[in-house]
Amino acid sequence: MTQLAGSGIEDLRTMIGGPVVGPADPGYDDSRKVWNATIDQRPAVIVQARSVEDVSRAVGFARENGLEIAVRGGAHSPGGSCTVADGLVIDLSGLNAVTIDPVAKRARVGGGALLADLDAAAQQYGLAVPAGMVSHTGVGGLTLGGGMGWLTRKFGLSIDNLVAAQVVTADGRILRAAEDENPDLHWALRGGGGNFGVVTEFEFQLHEVDPIIRFGLLFWDLDKGPEMFRLAREVMAKLPREVNIVLGGLNAPPAPFVPAEHQFKPGYAMIVTGFGEAEEHEQVLDEIRLSLPPLFEFATPMPYVALQQMLDEANAWGQHAYDKGLYLDDLSDEAIEVLTDQLPRKQSPLSVMLFYRLDQAYSEVADDATAFSGSRAPGYALFLVAIAPTPELLEQDRAWVRSFWTALQPHSRGIGSYVNAISDDEADDRVRASYGAKYERLAAIKAIYDPGNVFHRNANIRPA
Repeated sequence: MTQLAGSGIEDLRTMIGGPVVGPADPGYDDSRKVWNATIDQRPAVIVQARSVEDVSRAVGFARENGLEIAVRGGAHSPGGSCTVADGLVIDLSGLNAVTIDPVAKRARVGGGALLADLDAAAQQYGLAVPAGMVSHTGVGGLTLGGGMGWLTRKFGLSIDNLVAAQVVTADGRILRAAEDENPDLHWALRGGGGNFGVVTEFEFQLHEVDPIIRFGLLFWDLDKGPEMFRLAREVMAKLPREVNIVLGGLNAPPAPFVPAEHQFKPGYAMIVTGFGEAEEHEQVLDEIRLSLPPLFEFATPMPYVALQQMLDEANAWGQHAYDKGLYLDDLSDEAIEVLTDQLPRKQSPLSVMLFYRLDQAYSEVADDATAFSGSRAPGYALFLVAIAPTPELLEQDRAWVRSFWTALQPHSRGIGSYVNAISDDEADDRVRASYGAKYERLAAIKAIYDPGNVFHRNANIRPA
């Protein structure tokens, strides 16, 4: 355990343009809080960077003083990699500027920006970057692992649209990573997580997304699960590119559009989003509702930014959380049997199972074009997320997530998964399995930019 004396913190303050917060300072407890209430670490010092130079100096100071480094963007890491006990936290939240070039369709995004910052700025011009589904997530952590959400079928992963990045490496250098500059680093950043440095700015390709999209939610009782999954398998196999469906196992929300007698009821949902013509979206909804009439449904035009914020409240700060993920090639009858057997065992009404369909634009990128930890073959990404208001309830649903994940293994692509859903003690095996043949290439790049494994609070790739 490394302790940092008060004089060390004062030395650091002379070097840094932004606030430097130590345990004795007012605001320390607020500064160290992270999204997952289960994580309660006490860093030796928190550097609230205001420039890329602040980040470079903080990295150098940490190395000189033997302090473990954690990098904090949106502080959403379920496993707590965004903070560290007795170490130095580089807090990027002050680097949250978003600049849009609507003519070139490019966005320059600070490493501490949230998805809400990016969405709001880009939508002023009817543009967007494919990203995640919770708007208070940090752009940085989400992107470096891949970045999937509502627009993935139409425009790919976030990393498929990452043109360049500004990176502070373990030796304090400030580099640009792009196809024409440090291309090995550019490749590794697109899916390799936070292993290679601190990204202080991202440059994304933007796409046209109408500020008003089409939304539909259909909900069924638990006993309709097998029929719902078989119907989803059929509908999603022929889904137009402009329509996406996310499947959920969840409790019906206490929303105005949910009949009072069904609020909080456990069951299954299809969330159908349309980014093209209204008729195309309606045709998909008609097929679903006629084939398997839902318990209730809700369909409406909706602002894209509202879609991006729809899951914010259910994933609010201060809950206790734990998650695991895996990939499935298809929704086989055997997999459906496991899904419908395991889902009702969850205890917290906030815990969820989410399925993303991965095909179309996602599958048009070659497997080896990026460092992404998954096959580009069409399939599904499944997320099992325990969210609970108390540690005791989380303990029950942590066990549920683990047993559910284990039961699905015979039907999955193996123990590898989307690295943004890896936060367990067994992470080393799972990281290697997730990257497969790419792991050795990543380890070689790691040895160039971070030979001492300074940046290891992540789905860690060990330097060759």
